[in-house]
Amino acid sequence: MSQTLDQKLSQKLTFDLKTAVHKNRLVGLWRVLTGYRWLYFGAMIAIVLGALIRVYYYRVVQYVIDTVVNAGLHPQQLPWLGLSFVGLAVLEGLFAYLRGIWSAETAEGIALRLRNYLYDHIQRLPFAFHDYVKTGELIQRSTSDVDAIRRFYADQALGIGRIVALFVVNFTMLVRTNTKIGLLSVVIMPFIVLLSYWFFGRVSKAYDRYQDQEAKLSTVLQENLTGVRVVKAFARQGYEIDKFDRENWERYRLGKKLLIMHSLYWPVSDVFCAAQTILVMAVSALMAVRGEITVGTYVAVMGMLTWIIWPMRNLGRLIVQVSTGLVSYRRVADVIEQEREDIESGTVPPDTRIRGAVVFDHVSFSYEPMEVLPDEDEKKKKETKPEEKADLKPVEVLHDISFRCEPGEVVALLGSTGSGKTSIINLLLRFYDYQEGSLTLDGIELKEYPRSLLRRNIGIVEQEPFLFSRSIRDNIAYGAGREVTQEEIEQAAKAAAIHDIILTFPQGYDTIVGEKGVTLSGGQRQRVAIARALLKDPRILVLDDATSSVDTETEEQIQQALAVLIPGRTTFIIAHRIQTVMNADLIVVLDKGRVVQSGTHAELVRQPGLYRDIYEIQSRIEEEVADEVARGITMPELALELVGVPA
Repeated sequence: MSQTLDQKLSQKLTFDLKTAVHKNRLVGLWRVLTGYRWLYFGAMIAIVLGALIRVYYYRVVQYVIDTVVNAGLHPQQLPWLGLSFVGLAVLEGLFAYLRGIWSAETAEGIALRLRNYLYDHIQRLPFAFHDYVKTGELIQRSTSDVDAIRRFYADQALGIGRIVALFVVNFTMLVRTNTKIGLLSVVIMPFIVLLSYWFFGRVSKAYDRYQDQEAKLSTVLQENLTGVRVVKAFARQGYEIDKFDRENWERYRLGKKLLIMHSLYWPVSDVFCAAQTILVMAVSALMAVRGEITVGTYVAVMGMLTWIIWPMRNLGRLIVQVSTGLVSYRRVADVIEQEREDIESGTVPPDTRIRGAVVFDHVSFSYEPMEVLPDEDEKKKKETKPEEKADLKPVEVLHDISFRCEPGEVVALLGSTGSGKTSIINLLLRFYDYQEGSLTLDGIELKEYPRSLLRRNIGIVEQEPFLFSRSIRDNIAYGAGREVTQEEIEQAAKAAAIHDIILTFPQGYDTIVGEKGVTLSGGQRQRVAIARALLKDPRILVLDDATSSVDTETEEQIQQALAVLIPGRTTFIIAHRIQTVMNADLIVVLDKGRVVQSGTHAELVRQPGLYRDIYEIQSRIEEEVADEVARGITMPELALELVGVPA
C-alpha cells in the first residue's frame, strides 16, 4: 500500500511543469493542478456540503420559532431539534476538516513540486542564461513567488469557491423562502463585482512592481553578504548601507502603495454592503410587521442574508489577493519557459573513450545577447535610450582561431586580459557553441559530442575556484561523480601539494571550509580545486590561471606534481607568466581574440613579437628583483622602486 502511495507521489513530483505553461494564467494554474485535481475537487465538494449545512441551521431555527415557540406545537421535539443542531455542527466541522487536509495536501504538494522542478530546471539552463539573470531574481521566484502560488491553492482559490458556494446556496434558499427579499438581497452585487474588477487590475500591476523590487533587494543583500570581505577591506559599509536603504525605501514605498489599495477597498465595499444589509433588514422587518412573513422567516432571512453579504464583501478581497497568485504564476512560468541546455544529444556514443586530439580550424565565436526574464526586458526596453539599444548586438570575441594539439600534449594559452583565452575553453566545454569554422575532438566535430560526455572527461581548475560550504573531503570528492576512498582523496591532495596543510587543521579532511572557502587562503583554495580536478582523472585537463594565487615555492610544488600526472592527458594551461608555460608543447599567443603567434618557447623567443616582448619584460623584472634582494633592499622599498617612487 505504502509503495503504491510512494509511486503516486513520485508521479506527481516528476510531472513536467513546462506543459503547464500557458498565456492565460488561469489555464496555467489549472494545468499546475495535474495530479491533485481529484483531491482539490473533493475539497470543493466539502465546501459546498458545508455551505448546505450552514443553510439548514437557519431552516431549523425558522421551524423552532414558527412551529414550536410561537405556535406552541410539538414541544416534545425540542430535544431532537437540539440534537439536530449538534449533528449539523459535527457534520460542518467534518467537512471543514476534510476541506482543510485536502487543500493543504494539494497546496503543499504543488509547492514541493514547483520548488523541486525549479531547482532542477535552473541547474539545466544554459550558461548564457546565468550570465544575464541575477541570482537574487532567481531566488525570489523560487521562494516568494512559489509561496504565493501555494497560498493561491491553500486559501484564495478555495476561498472563492467557498464564497460562491455560500452565495449560491443561500441565495437559492432565500429566493425559495421569499422571492422579493431574495432578489432585493443582490441589488448591490453588480457594484461590488465592478469595484473588485477595478481593484484587481491595479493591484496586479502594483504587486508585480513590488515583487520585482523585492527581487532587487534580495540581489543587493545576496551580493553584500557574498562580498562582505571586500566591503570590509575597502571600508565601504556606508556605501553599501546607503544602497540597501535606497532599495529598501523603494520596496517600502511600493508595499505601502499596495496596502493602501487594499485599505481603500474595505471602506468602499463596507459602505455598499452596509447599505445593502440595512435595505433588506428594513424591508424584511416591515414585511414581518405586516404579517407577510413570519418572525421565524425573518430570523432565517437575516441569517442567510449574512452569508450573502459576507461573500460579496469578501469576494472582492479574495479577487484582489488572487492577483498576487496570478502574478507569481507568470513570474515562475517565465523561468520554466526558458529552454534547457541539451546535455545528452549527440551522435557520439556516451561511453566513447576520449583521447584528447583537439583541432581548432578557423573558429570564430560571438556572444549573442540573450533575452532575460520578461519583466526585466520590459523595464530595460523602457529605460534603455534609443542610441543604447543599437549596442545590443553580437559581441565577437574570437576571430579565425586555428591550432591543433595531439593527445597528451600541453597547450598554453597566453595573452592579456580579454584576449579570448577563457572563451576558447568555454567552447571546448560547450558552454557556448562556435558560429564559424570547425572544432574537432579526436577527429569528430565537437557539436556531435553530448555535453555530458565532454564534461565528464574534462576537468577544470578555474582562476577563482568555487568551494562549497562543506568539508575539505567533500570538496575534493565533488567532481569525481562516484564513490571515492579516503586514500584516493589523499593521493589527489598530495599531488596538489595541499595534503600536509590539511593535516595541520584540527579536523583534518573534515574541516568545513566556509562559504566559498573563505576560511582558506587563496593558494589553499586553488590547490583544493586542483585536487578536485585531479581526482576526477579527466582525459582533458584545463588550468585556468590555476597558479595565480600561490607563491613561487608552492607553484613549483604544484608544477612538479602536475609533471607526473599530465602525461597521457591533454592539458590546456591559461597563464600570464611565461615561467608557467615555458615547458608547454604548444604556446598559443592571443591578442584581441586572434592568434598572433604559436609555437614552442624556444621558437617564440627567437621571433620578434608579443611573446618575446612579454618574455623580456618579465625576465627583466625578475632580474631586477633578484638584484635588489641581493643588495638587501626591503620588500616595501623594492615595491616603491619598481613603481618609480623614491624610497
